Amino acid sequence: MGILSLLLWTPAIGVLLLAVTPGSHAFLIRLIANLCAALALLLSCWLLSQFQQDAADLQFSEYFPINPNLGSAYALGVDGLSLPMLLLTSLLFAVSILVSTTITSKIKGYHIAILLLEFGLLGVFSAQDWALFYVFWEITLISLFFLIDRWGGKRRHAASLNFVLYTLAGSLCMLISLLAISQHGLEHSGSLMASMNQAAKDMPLPQQILVLLGFIIGFGVKMPIFPLHGWLPLALVEAPMPVTILLAGILLKMGAYALLRVVVMLPEATHALQPLLIFLALFGMIYGGLLAWRQTDLKAMIAYSCISQMAIILGGIASLNSTAIYGAVLQMTAHGLIAASLFLLLGLLYQRSQTWNIQNYRSLLAVMPRFALLMTLSLLALMGMPGTIGFIAEIHAFIGGLQQWQGLMVFFVLGSLITAAYSLRTLSLLFTGAEQPANHPYQDLQTRELFAAGVLAIGITALGIMPAAWLKFANASVKQISHAIGQTAL
Repeated sequence: MGILSLLLWTPAIGVLLLAVTPGSHAFLIRLIANLCAALALLLSCWLLSQFQQDAADLQFSEYFPINPNLGSAYALGVDGLSLPMLLLTSLLFAVSILVSTTITSKIKGYHIAILLLEFGLLGVFSAQDWALFYVFWEITLISLFFLIDRWGGKRRHAASLNFVLYTLAGSLCMLISLLAISQHGLEHSGSLMASMNQAAKDMPLPQQILVLLGFIIGFGVKMPIFPLHGWLPLALVEAPMPVTILLAGILLKMGAYALLRVVVMLPEATHALQPLLIFLALFGMIYGGLLAWRQTDLKAMIAYSCISQMAIILGGIASLNSTAIYGAVLQMTAHGLIAASLFLLLGLLYQRSQTWNIQNYRSLLAVMPRFALLMTLSLLALMGMPGTIGFIAEIHAFIGGLQQWQGLMVFFVLGSLITAAYSLRTLSLLFTGAEQPANHPYQDLQTRELFAAGVLAIGITALGIMPAAWLKFANASVKQISHAIGQTAL
């Protein structure tokens, strides 16, 4: 068994172990889940240490034919785009499961569902066969539906139904696009992904555009981009805190990752739809920012901010130059760490206060200094403060966009100013003002909570101070993407 298979099947083995563990043994269930998540994180770190940064080709590849006539196979591999996502996935699952002590009902079912979700996500980021990719994509849908529906808030049923309807519609559009490519001169030799990539390039431009529109809808639902975002705010508000960490931190990146793959597969159609993509990106930045700015519910504010932040990734992809694509790739990691940190910290605050209303807090700095430090860092990173990974990602996306769109990037700046406005307002309301008596019972972050939040904070600052080390992993892959889409522009 290769290292990628070992990583992929680690959470699946955890699911099997939990299935035979008595539901009454809560401590053992939590221990098994934490050990599986920790092992997956260690395997991801080992992959990182063995990865050859100068190679654009797939590494750690595994290939076992499933249907030779069709060309489908159990095909795994990683490159500079997928490796950071694998590491981010394993890190956020380790953090999420560590703080899942807040889940006190149906503990066995919860941990089975969350490990199954990790299995699906690791599969999405390592699959090198479109059929296999689609299977893993649907696994994430099923497991997340149950996590929201069974362990969510008061409106969990509406949130889970909203989520499944949106994502099923998106999956159907993606499936139609894949089937359309498979009907166009598909060669049943080699891998299915390579054959479909070549078949897509050979399609007439009008058909390529229709296929790409199907992919944009399918992947745009998961990002989500305007106007396909309707499921996201309710799902993030109603999901339990550990699940919101995963949903905002890594689930949203599935769509962005897949869209980057499709850009290479359909470069001519991408250039044809480039104005549409940049419009959706710039509009989404301002739209999501304004919705976040008008919220008094802290969780809803961060939920709407995800629309704005994911629009930065779309803008980087739409600019179709190497600098902007670097920004998109960095923003996937940056927003994953920042959103996970914000939802973790706000969830811990809610456990102490039982309110999401920002007006109910004042002067928390005096009673929760550790929380105040980490929350301030996370909000500053959200608004792109230098010294954090948020700044590095946004400056690359902005410079790349400026090269392509010139004056239109004033809307990018406006979106960033709106983010700064509600981030600074949140800091002011949470940590300044007259101290309220109700704040006194609040405990500061405890050891387990501080460790989980501290790991994310270290990632936010370390990558902000030393971004070059992280950029090197994506360097060869970004150059390959730029070359593929640049040839079409000539």
